[in-house]
Amino acid sequence: MNAANMKKLMLALALAGTAGAQTTVEFWHSFGDAKRGGWIQARADEFNKQNPSIKVVPSFKGGYNDSLQATILAARQNKAPALVQIFEVGSQLSLDSGVFQPVSNIKNVDFSDYIKPVINYYTINGKVNSLPFNSSSPVLYYNQDLMRKAGLDPKNPPTTFGALQKACAKIVAAKLDAKCFGAPLYGWFVEQWMSQQNATIVNNGNGRQARATESNLDSAAARKIFQFHKDMQDKGYYTYTGKLADTDGSNAIFTNQKSVFHINSTADIGNVTDAAQKSGFQLGIGVLPIPDGTKRNGVVIGGASLWIAKNISKEQAEGALDFALYMTNTKNMADWHKLTGYYPVRNSSIDLLRKEGWFSKSPLQLVAFNQLTKTVSNPASAGGLNGAAIETRKIVEEGLQKVVGGQSVDAAVKDTKARVDKALSDYNKNFR
Repeated sequence: MNAANMKKLMLALALAGTAGAQTTVEFWHSFGDAKRGGWIQARADEFNKQNPSIKVVPSFKGGYNDSLQATILAARQNKAPALVQIFEVGSQLSLDSGVFQPVSNIKNVDFSDYIKPVINYYTINGKVNSLPFNSSSPVLYYNQDLMRKAGLDPKNPPTTFGALQKACAKIVAAKLDAKCFGAPLYGWFVEQWMSQQNATIVNNGNGRQARATESNLDSAAARKIFQFHKDMQDKGYYTYTGKLADTDGSNAIFTNQKSVFHINSTADIGNVTDAAQKSGFQLGIGVLPIPDGTKRNGVVIGGASLWIAKNISKEQAEGALDFALYMTNTKNMADWHKLTGYYPVRNSSIDLLRKEGWFSKSPLQLVAFNQLTKTVSNPASAGGLNGAAIETRKIVEEGLQKVVGGQSVDAAVKDTKARVDKALSDYNKNFR
């Protein structure tokens, strides 16, 4: 073999060695739309280019619950993806599955830049188990034009249940072609209203001091929430699609100007703003209305975080964490917020958005940020943990639906508590 051919052979062997050393990081997520899924793919492409020894491969794996169940099944077959996006209500189930490892165990990471109420949700037993990614909380959306027609001041939207009902009385008197208030029957909102009253939804420190064994759904705080729904329905103020947790349907009622006030996630701000412009009305956003006489405690973070599988190589785990940190860095989270309306999860991202004048261009977003950053850090606002949370959230929604359908508050809360407590007991039998 001559020198030229030898040189070609050595180069080919070197390239083959480099390719063989590349670490593949599968990333399963739940954003199948072009906007959010495309953003994730673009970040992976950037990261891969900057880190040739790692190849992140994002894949859409269906909705949150589908993706979580697929991950657990894959782990049993020793085929778990290195990185998975899991919704917040699946946190205890994810821990109990034994599939994942705390991100704080992989290598030293400074979590101080993450917004405290956000990182607190995912900090369990003193460890950061997953990295916040897409985070949200509920706010009050309102139609400023319809408020003016009813003689209400759009600069002063209602901030309490009582104030909302007073506004509704004026809206009814104005004989508008719209209901006063619309919101999906969503168990997540009940969790929010419990937190705002500094009340835990389950025992044992909201399931954070020990495994939750009993709910607080017949407490005075819970009864106020159920009573609010009954009052709004009985007075003819309330409208919804008839389906549980139908956030898209509720958004459609509001953006079609069939309700004046509307509660939904901050993650919908971008889409609702666009729809309001198309529908031809001026949108307003206010803080989540809370029970009268309550000192505002703060919201529980919603959305999802990034979990790293346990039985993978050290290179995969570190590569997954490096990508998760890259995707949630200051600039990327600011861009993610602009694109989607989700919180950017980092304090430095908020600072960057302020410097860029983002809140001057998009003042509606500022309400949501202030509501989050003013949240008091305690067990109530940290959010309730329980392994049956997917089931128990639906039970709560069914309880609200019974009240809206005419059942008494007393009967609804007693039945809801009994069913939730049974679900907790049945789940916990797996860990005795």
